Amino acid sequence: MSESRGPVAPKDPTAKRPFYYVMRDKDICASPMPDGKGIQHIFESDGRLKASAKLVGSVEDEEMLKELDTVAGFRKQIHSIGVSVQKSGEPVKVKFCFQMYGHKDPYNSGTTLTMDLDSDGMELVMDLSQYEWSDDDNVPGQIRFEFPEGGITAKASVCFYLNDGYTAPEQKDDKEVNTSSEDYKKMIGKSLMQLGNVHRIKKALAKARSGERTEVAFIGGSITQGAGAIPINVNCYAYNAFKGFCDLAGKGYEDNIGYTKAGVGGTPSEVGILRYAHDVLDDGKKSPDVVIVEFAVNDEGDETKGEFFDSLVRKIYNSPQKPAVIILYSVFVDGYNLQDRLKCVGEAYNIPMVSIKDAVYDQFYLSSDEGGVVSKNRYFYDMYHPTNVGHRIMADGLINLFKVADETEDPGDADISGITPPKGGEFENVYLVNRFNIDSCPAVISYDCGKFDGHSKELQFVERDLDLKATPEFEGDWFYPGVESGEAVFKARIKSSVILVGYMDSADPGVGIAEVYVDGEKAITIDPHIIGWQHCNVLIAYRGGPVKERDVEIRVTDPSKRFTFLGFGIVE
Repeated sequence: MSESRGPVAPKDPTAKRPFYYVMRDKDICASPMPDGKGIQHIFESDGRLKASAKLVGSVEDEEMLKELDTVAGFRKQIHSIGVSVQKSGEPVKVKFCFQMYGHKDPYNSGTTLTMDLDSDGMELVMDLSQYEWSDDDNVPGQIRFEFPEGGITAKASVCFYLNDGYTAPEQKDDKEVNTSSEDYKKMIGKSLMQLGNVHRIKKALAKARSGERTEVAFIGGSITQGAGAIPINVNCYAYNAFKGFCDLAGKGYEDNIGYTKAGVGGTPSEVGILRYAHDVLDDGKKSPDVVIVEFAVNDEGDETKGEFFDSLVRKIYNSPQKPAVIILYSVFVDGYNLQDRLKCVGEAYNIPMVSIKDAVYDQFYLSSDEGGVVSKNRYFYDMYHPTNVGHRIMADGLINLFKVADETEDPGDADISGITPPKGGEFENVYLVNRFNIDSCPAVISYDCGKFDGHSKELQFVERDLDLKATPEFEGDWFYPGVESGEAVFKARIKSSVILVGYMDSADPGVGIAEVYVDGEKAITIDPHIIGWQHCNVLIAYRGGPVKERDVEIRVTDPSKRFTFLGFGIVE
């Protein structure tokens, strides 16, 4: 009979190492994939990982944070990674992946760390010294949780155990947010940046109450898409604000009030103004009564520094549908947004404006005794996007506006057509010309797509409306597949005062650079790699002249590489 022994201590007791969290009881949801499985992506590049270490793990040491910008620094600091996943009901198998992006090919040439675990809440630890690392590793790229099927929701925690010589701050729990407290109500009240003219909001509420078909729409970037909300379709701010509108009108989604969510990650109003007709109006099939516009954290890259935003607001407000326009200012973890640049638009047209920054940012630095309601960690899912709590706060800011408007005397409608656009309005009447409508467009005199004769499989996909399944943006594209010889040129003769060119950004080295010529002169160079990830973009090729016929060429500089052309934006 062998002698029984107690548990044997591990050679390196990881649990005794200092550690900090980069995810802690974070809600995740497996987005359905074509093969039936489900994946939750959490991107960690471009400063996101160190922002999570600071936000969730309370790391303040600047040298430690800087090390997380590169794989070399990450490996120097991190000994092992602890991961746990907890879902209700029967546990399922989950694959945890931490992908490092490579220098040569960001998505394919770096190391991917993987570990299988059960969704039973038990932490498993991966020792980084046990993995073979690529010589091409560049930056920590993304975390993935892979599930056997889509739609599964769970809570996940990821903590970093540190190598010898490092210390970590105490990991503290955040208190839950009390949405019924007086301090919460005061915080939400501060979000009402400008009440403005409420006639159209009141008109929409009255229309909904009468039983007439009423439409509420949202257009913006990834926050409007629902990023950070779990699940993205029903816990995003847009759907919760829509439900608040329905509750106030005494109606519901299944009755007479329609919902449109048109958020696309990484896109500014420069792209939004070309998306509006399809994504919000459904090419004329929908007539919105309320449109919430959210580009406050996406428009830094706008070439015009506000004119596209101004033009989009005017386009919506002056449209035949005459909807109520509401400007919503979201906020990043560092307090960044563009409300100081863009608020002049709302002020000029007396449009209702809601600022989430005004509501939450100052109170982040207050204790509960001083009126603090929600911590940064509770509010932010990552450095850019809100958690479910954050999305709830955004929705409550809009619902507060609806309620105040409902209780305010109707001032009558306002005509803004005679008001000088504070940022400029040259793009108000711009519209998209793509594969679907070019043959019927009177402004296109002629065109030759050359070898741009395919449809791209590299479009940006987003979850629209109440869908969990993502669908492509700008499907009327022209795709150049790359050939060994010959020219890669798209030619068109267009009658317009403005020429915008839409294209797909990408990190793939197999995607090429294009030059755009207008009347024989090079106007712009399009490098899809500057942004560094796959999403739709727009640049101005020509503006400021009269409406006249112009020859436009899009030339891929290396014909062996691919390029996705999404269409022209023109003004007749």
